[in-house]
Amino acid sequence: MDSFQSHARKTQLKCNKKRLTQDQIRLLETSFSFNKKLDPDRKSQLAQELGLPPRQVAVWYQNKRARWKNQSLEVDYKALQVRLESVLEENERLGREVVRLKHELHKAHDVLISFNTAYNNNHSSIPSLSTSCDEVGSSGLLHDSKQHLDRELFACLIAGDQGQFDKPDGRDFFAPSIS
Repeated sequence: MDSFQSHARKTQLKCNKKRLTQDQIRLLETSFSFNKKLDPDRKSQLAQELGLPPRQVAVWYQNKRARWKNQSLEVDYKALQVRLESVLEENERLGREVVRLKHELHKAHDVLISFNTAYNNNHSSIPSLSTSCDEVGSSGLLHDSKQHLDRELFACLIAGDQGQFDKPDGRDFFAPSIS
């Protein structure tokens, strides 16, 4: 067969191909919604009901599955994009929180060192405050002085720039406990 005959045959096949009616499409869509795969018996049954060749039904199913898969991928991609944006915003917020907490820790450390220096200058015979978090409360300071320094340190850590921390929520954390 020469190329002219081959081309003429392809053109003739294309002309014989019918467009599907709305009723045919509706029936195929309904069938597809129940089962995405087309078994041979169902293909023959649909072809007979629709008055179409079984091959056309099979091709419609194949094309429909490809479109359905692309739509599913797009929906999944959009959901992932939304999730990524949310995670990036959370990461940024947490980064700002880390910076803020590091700043507060630095301020608390500076306050502790300044109290330590001031106290050592005034009371050189009394042991100094520890600047280590592991050793907090291990100082040999007098009870009243230690309580005052504890209040100031706690105020610095909890209240930040708000000043002296006295009675949050109506409770005094520094009042002697009643056992």
